[in-house]
Amino acid sequence: MKKEYILSGLKCANCALKMEEGIKKLDGIKNVRIDFVNKTLKIEIDDKANLDDMLSKIKSVIVSIEKDVVIKEKYEKEEKKEGYNIAFAFFVYILAFILRKDFVFLICYVLAGYDILLKAFKNIKKGQVFDENFLMSIATLGAIAIGEISEACSVMLFYKIGEFLQDLAVEKSRRSIKSLLSIRPDYANLAIDEIKRVDPHDVKVGDLIVVKPGEKVPLDGVVVEGKALVDTSSLTGESIPREVQEGCEVLSGFINLNGFLKIRVTKSFENSMVNKILSLVEGLDKKTNTERFITKFSRFYTPLVVLLAFLIAFIIPIFLKESFLKWIYRALIFLVVSCPCALVISIPLGFFAGIGRASRNGILVKGSNFLEALNYVEVVVFDKTGTLTKGKLKVKDVKAKNQDKDKVLEYAAYAEAYSNHPVALCILENFKINRERIKDYKEFAGFGVKAKVDDSQIIVGNERFMEDNKVKVENFNEVGTKVYVAKDGEYIGCIIIADEIKEDAKYTIDYLKKLGKKVFMFTGDYKEVAEDVALKLGIDEYYYELLPEDKVEKLKLLKQKGNKVMFIGDGINDALAILTADVGVSMGALGQDAAIEASDVVLMKDDLKDILKAFEIAKKTKNIIWQNIILALTVKVLIMVLAFLGFSNMWSAVFADVGVTIIAVINSLRILK
Repeated sequence: MKKEYILSGLKCANCALKMEEGIKKLDGIKNVRIDFVNKTLKIEIDDKANLDDMLSKIKSVIVSIEKDVVIKEKYEKEEKKEGYNIAFAFFVYILAFILRKDFVFLICYVLAGYDILLKAFKNIKKGQVFDENFLMSIATLGAIAIGEISEACSVMLFYKIGEFLQDLAVEKSRRSIKSLLSIRPDYANLAIDEIKRVDPHDVKVGDLIVVKPGEKVPLDGVVVEGKALVDTSSLTGESIPREVQEGCEVLSGFINLNGFLKIRVTKSFENSMVNKILSLVEGLDKKTNTERFITKFSRFYTPLVVLLAFLIAFIIPIFLKESFLKWIYRALIFLVVSCPCALVISIPLGFFAGIGRASRNGILVKGSNFLEALNYVEVVVFDKTGTLTKGKLKVKDVKAKNQDKDKVLEYAAYAEAYSNHPVALCILENFKINRERIKDYKEFAGFGVKAKVDDSQIIVGNERFMEDNKVKVENFNEVGTKVYVAKDGEYIGCIIIADEIKEDAKYTIDYLKKLGKKVFMFTGDYKEVAEDVALKLGIDEYYYELLPEDKVEKLKLLKQKGNKVMFIGDGINDALAILTADVGVSMGALGQDAAIEASDVVLMKDDLKDILKAFEIAKKTKNIIWQNIILALTVKVLIMVLAFLGFSNMWSAVFADVGVTIIAVINSLRILK
C-alpha cells in the first residue's frame, strides 16, 4: 500500500533526513521518502499493516524530531503562520547596545532563541545531540559561560534572522519552480441541468464539462460541441495554438484561448494526463547518487566536527599550555558550522528545478536519478522508423517503361484501391479513385494485388509476385521498397517507396557526436534501407532486420561492455528496449499512457532536438549542484581553519552556516533560466 502526505511546517532539511531514517526503522514500512523541497512524505507499507496505527507511529517519529510538523492529506491546504518575535528580539537587541547592559542582552537571547533551547532540551532527553538546535545552544551558552554575552546574543539573533531568510528563500524557490508546473486545474464546469463549478476529482467518466475562453481543460475528453484554439504549451512546450472541434481529443492542461467547448470526459482526474505529468515531475521517489552521497556524508560530518571541537576545547590547550577560554571560543565556532544544511537543502532543490524546467519544455523526467543519469550516457541508440524517420511512406521515384510516370502511378492506385497495406495507402494518397472502373480485384497478402481496370489486367506487387505471374522486371539499385507494375502481362514500371528522414535528424546526431556520444541505430528494416539512412546521418553503428527481442539483446551486450546506454523509440513498439536501457526515452508521447509508463524520459513532442535540450538541462543542473557542494564545503572548511588559527569569530560561522545556505538556494534557481 502506497500513501502520500504533506508535511506542513517542515523547515529543517537535516531534520527531514532524520525523520526518514527513523521511519525506515518502523516495522511494516517497506519504503519511505521525505521530499524536503515539496514537503511531502511518501510511504509504502505492508498490506497487512493497519494504516492508522502506522500513521500514529510515523507521527511520533516526526514530532520527536520537529514538534511543529503536522501530517496532512495531500490536497489539504497548508496553513501559514508568521511570527513577530524576531522583530521584537531585534528591537531589544538595539536597546541592549544603547544601554550596554548584560541582562538586556540575555533577554534578547531568550526572546530570539527560546524555541531552539527548548528543542535542544527535548532532544537531549531523547539522546539526539547532533542536530543544529543542540549545537547552536551549546555554542551560544558556551559563549555566555566564558563571558561573551553580547556575542552569544548576536549569534543567536542573527542565526534566527538567517533561518527566517533561508525559509523565505526556500519558499520562494518552491513557488518559482511550481509556477512552471501550474497546470493543475482548480475546478471543472460540470454541465448537468445547469453549469456547476466542482472539484475535478468529483467529475466521473462520461460526464459533460464546459470549458470557457481562458480556462484550463480540467480532464481528458472528447469535444462534443464547439470549436476553439487551445494552448498546449504547458504539456508540450509548443507555442503554436492547436485548433480543436467536435470529435477532437483534448487533454487536461490545455488552455482554451477563444471559444466555447463542451467535452465528454473519458478519464477520471487520477488517470488524466495532467495528473500523470504532475505525479511524474513531483515524484522524485529515487535519490540520485549525489543525494545518497550527501545523506551518508551528513551522518559523519556533524559528529566529526563536534569531535574536533571537543579536542580543540580541552586537549589542545593542555598540550600547548594555553588558556582554555581562548580554545573553547574557537571550538564553539566549529559547533556553529557543523550542520550541513546548505547541502541537504540545495541538492534536492536543484534537481527539482531541473525537472521543472525540463517539464516546461515538454520533457518529462521521471525522477532526479534519471536527470542525473543523462550526464553519464555514452551511447545513444535510436530506433529508425518513426524516430529518425517520419514513419510515413512516400513515393520516392517512379521508373516507367513505355508509359508516362503518372500513368504508372494511376494504374497502381486503381489496382491497390481496396487494400489497407501501408504501401497501398501511400500510392493512393494523391489519387481520387473512380471505383466503377474496377471490374475485379484480388489481394495476395505479402505479395501484391491483381485487378481488372477498364479492360486491362493490372498486376502490382513485389519481384517474386511478378516472377510467379511470368512478368520480367527491371532491377534498380535505388534504396527503398520497390513496387512493380504490369499491364496485360507486360512490365510498365516500378514505384520506389521510402520513409522520409526527419529534417532535424542530421543536426541532432551531429550535435550528439560533438558531445562525445556514440550514436547507434536499430531497425527491423532491410540492410540496404538501414545502410542508406546510417550513411546519410553519419551514424557510428547500425543493426538491421531486428525483432523487438533482438533489440533487447543488443542493448544488453552494449551494457555488458560498461557503456551507459540511452534508447530512443516511440514508447509502444519499443517498450522492451526502452525498459532495458539505462535511460529509456519515448518520443511524441503526448496522450500515450503506455509510452509514459514505459519510459524514464518522455518527449511530449515529436522533436529530436528535445534530446539535446534534455542533455543541456541535465548538465546545467549537475554543474550548479556541484557549485553549491563546493561552495558550502569550501566556506565551512575555511572558517574552521581560520577559527583554529584564531582569525575568525562566531559571526563568520553564522554566515558559513545560514548565509551559504541562502546563496546555494538562490544559485539553484539559475537552473530555471
